[in-house]
Amino acid sequence: MEGCRRCGGPLYDGSHKMKRHHKYFIIAAALLMMTLAACGASGAAAQTTAAQTTAAQTTAAQTTPVQTTAAQTTAAQTEAEAQTETAAASLAAETDAAAEGSEAGQETQTGVTIGPDGVKLSDDSSGFVLLSEAVPDVILEIRYYSTYNFVGERIDGYEEPLAFLTKEAAAALKEVSDDLMEKGYRLKIFDAYRPQKAVTHFMNWALDPDDTRMKEYFYPELEKDVLFPQGYIAEHSGHSRGSTVDLTLFDMKKEKEVDMGGTFDYFGELSHPDYMDITKEQYDNRMILREAMTAHGFRPLVEEWWHFTLENEPYPDTYFTFPVNSNSIEADSGGELSNAA
Repeated sequence: MEGCRRCGGPLYDGSHKMKRHHKYFIIAAALLMMTLAACGASGAAAQTTAAQTTAAQTTAAQTTPVQTTAAQTTAAQTEAEAQTETAAASLAAETDAAAEGSEAGQETQTGVTIGPDGVKLSDDSSGFVLLSEAVPDVILEIRYYSTYNFVGERIDGYEEPLAFLTKEAAAALKEVSDDLMEKGYRLKIFDAYRPQKAVTHFMNWALDPDDTRMKEYFYPELEKDVLFPQGYIAEHSGHSRGSTVDLTLFDMKKEKEVDMGGTFDYFGELSHPDYMDITKEQYDNRMILREAMTAHGFRPLVEEWWHFTLENEPYPDTYFTFPVNSNSIEADSGGELSNAA
């Protein structure tokens, strides 16, 4: 039989009755275990309980100290819970404040904002150049400034017939132009940087089933309601990242565009670069343009023979919003070009 830890004697006397101090020692021990479980084994609470239990063993009023200890334990537990809740609330408030500060900083840093769909938007044009200055030999025919396009009207955001590209894309395109000039060709530009506002214009047009004024010229084989599902129209365009260009070749000897077997912005298989139901000359012309562009770091698009994007584009996840006009780009911006390659 286990002995008393206080006096060393047996817990029961010969008549099998528990000794008084043994009895209250056991009660106090049980109460201590309950207190530790309730308060998370607080050392301070355990010491307080042990001291009050010792007092209970030496006084005739045995019930009152035990009740006092339980009340104090409950109070300590309540206070601990309140402190925990206060700390948690404080941490949550700090986290929310930090998040708000981060979002505010993101919105003001170099004109970057996050759109409703989570896409990064920017109105900072400092990384762009005026293409006619960066690549002086190009010919411009900015279709979205005119009414000769698949919509049939001037597109929002094209306020002047200009072409912009990122400095890196313009530098690479200058090398393409130089190579083709030696072969008797110039580059003719249909589109380059495209403001997000213009893409939104395309989306709104695509959702209007009654506006089909240019169908016979640009999508005679398709119904308008399939243009969005099939990817011809999208909520965002690689052009808005600033390193994509739509172009063709101009033959300087013949003084006209080369025959590519299909018009720019035609929606259909005819526009696929590897489409074979065209003449050999038309196919070869497509390959001359394709090989010149890919040799200087541009990636082709499988659906459009005229569409190329710089492989190492500097803003792969940012879509720009500034309009196409002479105020958006500094006049001498073409003088500082860099080639990422």
